Amino acid sequence: MSRSAERRRTTAETDVRVRLDLDGSGQAKVATGVPFFDHMLSALAHHGLFDLEIEAEGDLEVDAHHTVEDVGIVLGDVLQQALGDRTGIERFGTTFVPMDEALCQVSLDLSNRPYLAFSGSLGAAWVGHFDTALVEEFLRALSVHGGITLHVQVHSGKNAHHIIEALFKALGIALKQATRTDPRRSGVPSTKGSLVDNRTATPYRTARSS
Repeated sequence: MSRSAERRRTTAETDVRVRLDLDGSGQAKVATGVPFFDHMLSALAHHGLFDLEIEAEGDLEVDAHHTVEDVGIVLGDVLQQALGDRTGIERFGTTFVPMDEALCQVSLDLSNRPYLAFSGSLGAAWVGHFDTALVEEFLRALSVHGGITLHVQVHSGKNAHHIIEALFKALGIALKQATRTDPRRSGVPSTKGSLVDNRTATPYRTARSS
């Protein structure tokens, strides 16, 4: 069974198209108009072994907020589609990724219970022209629309580029673990027998700590 999906979402602020293949080889073709964000999304796909295509046009003359958030929304939506009823998946993923002085941890559950807990400092407000506050906005949108319980912790780091890159690589690896299928599992990985879609639930986040 193919575990791929594609969606286009158009609003007055953005036009976003995403195609995702969970059983790919890490190929990425990303063009959002936000170069640093493109680099991070490509790293996520490469380390998650997903084939990922993203085309986005947004009101970048305002700022990158709408584009980054809406990419998270559509990526979450296609992840939901590609997973289907989630039969046979591992469901959970956890990894630590270092990058020089930075160390980031991502733990997630493809539970269909969206929840974002984010702690730690990203080191600086800007990486070049990229507002680092948008990292959390992307993660929140991905969590809500992908049905992910997502815990992200920055354990150490000073260079914002290093921290964010370690975070996106860790997210890719944790998603690879969680979306992987186990041939021994015949049903949904839940003692309830189903993973109900609760995307209307309120996503929470921890207070940012430094």
